[in-house]
Order: sequence, then structure tokens, then C-alpha cells
Amino acid sequence: MNVEHTLMATLGMEQEKLTKEEVILSMPVDERTHQPMGFLHGGASVALAETAASIGAYLNVDPTKFNVFGMEINANHVKSKRDGKVRAIAKPVHIGSSSMVFEIHIADEEEALISISRCTIGVVPKKS
Repeated sequence: MNVEHTLMATLGMEQEKLTKEEVILSMPVDERTHQPMGFLHGGASVALAETAASIGAYLNVDPTKFNVFGMEINANHVKSKRDGKVRAIAKPVHIGSSSMVFEIHIADEEEALISISRCTIGVVPKKS
């Protein structure tokens, strides 16, 4: 998957595992992903979560026939972090023909939960 010139590249996201059943991405906690007070920005965590869910959805469709788009995401940020790395693990809870739902856990290097999200993805047929 080519991530050059995307938000993934800008935020330093790395692909660790990409399967239909589980997507794992990591992201540094540094000046690219901080909020002004020096902590991991909640928006960066949400971007990581939606990216993982979107990749998972893409892997569950025929990309020659369908596009996938994030429709809704919610997040609960439960712990702050100043540096290091976080890892998102996205797993599908519903794979349908017109929508999918993924649950995404973001944890730090010690596996402490940083954020939890649920993301709904729309599956849209490509126009001829």
C-alpha cells in the first residue's frame, strides 16, 4: 500500500499487519502528533484509528468494484502520552455489503490503553 504523500506519511504511521481480520498500525508520539501542551493530540489518535479501520475495510472489499469511506468515528481518550510510540489494533465487528464497523484500541509500548474508538465505514459501488 503506497502511503507516500498521505496523512499516514505526514504523521509517521507505519504498517505492521494488514489482514481482513486485523490491521495494526503504529505512530510516533512526537512534534508531528503533539497538541500545543506537548501531549499526544486526540485528533492524531483519531486519524490513526480511522486509517486502520479504513485499511481493514478496503481489505474486505473488491477494490475494483467498491470504494470505502469513513462515515462516523467516536473516540474515548483514556490516558495521555508525551513521547514514544502508540499502536492501533483495528478489528471488524460487522462486515456488511454497504457498511462495516471496526473497533480500534490504541495502546502504548507497555500495552496501556491510550484510546478506544469505533468507526463506521461506508461501502460504495464504483461508478462505471
